[in-house]
Amino acid sequence: MSIRITAKARRGMVALTAVAGLALGMAACGGGGDDDKPKPSSSASKDSGSNPSAQEGQAETPLAELRGTDGLLLQITSAERDSGGFVTVNGTVKNDGDKSVVIPPQTSGDETEVIKHGPSLGGATLVDSKGKKRYYVLRDTDGRPLTTTGLGNLEAGQTLPVFMQFPAPPTDTAEVDLQVPTFASGTIKISG
Repeated sequence: MSIRITAKARRGMVALTAVAGLALGMAACGGGGDDDKPKPSSSASKDSGSNPSAQEGQAETPLAELRGTDGLLLQITSAERDSGGFVTVNGTVKNDGDKSVVIPPQTSGDETEVIKHGPSLGGATLVDSKGKKRYYVLRDTDGRPLTTTGLGNLEAGQTLPVFMQFPAPPTDTAEVDLQVPTFASGTIKISG
């Protein structure tokens, strides 16, 4: 039986061989007896005075901080408009108090369809003062809110990442007020 290798297949094998050889060469260079020397850690670059990246700076400065009951703090880290006509708001809920606290059930809102899916941030709204409109958290076809669900206890100092998704206001609306039951409202900027 004779096997014919086409020019295209031959080029593919050559490329594969070159990549494999490069990977082997890099692996061989990495060992070179330096295993006994301490390797610099990722924190070493921070200690040596490097500037934090833009993302690190954003994480430290939230768009808004909404104070809630019993020491709860909702920090909004992003509010991004996407091409599908939605705004996704991301952040964290933190127990800033010194004892365990339950996230209030009022954060789910008062709609029966949302409440039956468990504790959530389904009661959140975006208010566009300029356009005089209020936007509610979106729901899927089964009535589940498109937000973090299953909220419960937070121990002292514990944080929980959260998100909420809303219909997008008109593109010329860049600032909206975020309102979440039992929390103070706050103004956030929509990017994108």
